Amino acid sequence: MFDYHVHTTFSVDCNTPIEASCQSAIDHGVTEIAFTDHVDYQPADPGFGFYRPGEYLGEIERMRSQFGDRLTILAGAEVDYHDDTRDVVERFIAEWGGKYDFVIGSVHYGHAGEIIFPEYFDGKTLDDVFDPYFSQIERAIQSGWFDTIGHLDIPKRYMPGTHRIYDPTSYRERLTALFEQFIQNDMAFEINTSGIRQRPKTSMPGPAIVRWYMEAGGKRITTGTDSHAAQTVGSGIPRTLEMLQICGIESVLSFRKRDSRFVPIQSLQRTA
Repeated sequence: MFDYHVHTTFSVDCNTPIEASCQSAIDHGVTEIAFTDHVDYQPADPGFGFYRPGEYLGEIERMRSQFGDRLTILAGAEVDYHDDTRDVVERFIAEWGGKYDFVIGSVHYGHAGEIIFPEYFDGKTLDDVFDPYFSQIERAIQSGWFDTIGHLDIPKRYMPGTHRIYDPTSYRERLTALFEQFIQNDMAFEINTSGIRQRPKTSMPGPAIVRWYMEAGGKRITTGTDSHAAQTVGSGIPRTLEMLQICGIESVLSFRKRDSRFVPIQSLQRTA
């Protein structure tokens, strides 16, 4: 199994040391793990200025010396993309991007830079939330700075009870346009399994979107748990691999030094 979205104490919202998640990965049958801590440049974000890339990369090397005979450990980052921080993100990628194995581009903010939490939905329709969100995703894809796009429909996780149930068919046309961008820019998107164990009780994105992507000719998928605790490393990935096969996706991506290769799902270890 590949878990390509795991957080550590280098993220402001995580108290789990890298060492604990490495041991958990081994215990749960994960063979490749990417530690993808938040790189936050939105001034209002609690993680603004928290990430320390040099110190992080040094810790990755230390963990490789300790666990490298049992686990492939990748240096990764989850970089927030938003139009108003585009310049500083570009500088980060130019300076540090070549030192990583794998970089996620994620959108966590609305049109004016507000973080997409339940209160963000106040006074808005779902279209008011999803339309600018998907526009930010499109520009993140077009930047070419990332290897995959994180949790493609994450606003559904934070929808309050005052809003109707999210139906991805309402956005199929918009998603189809995004799929064209993914394919043209040779960029992947992740299946984020955190939604299976938390709200909305399905992966982000779910099988309908995966199926539409496959039908559009897409093949590039990564898998990640978005773990902030050691015990959730690898959680939901066996189920996700089965879902991908049902949807017609035959392989997932493995990365080294920002280069990818397809690994057939049938060849991957599955554990409960």
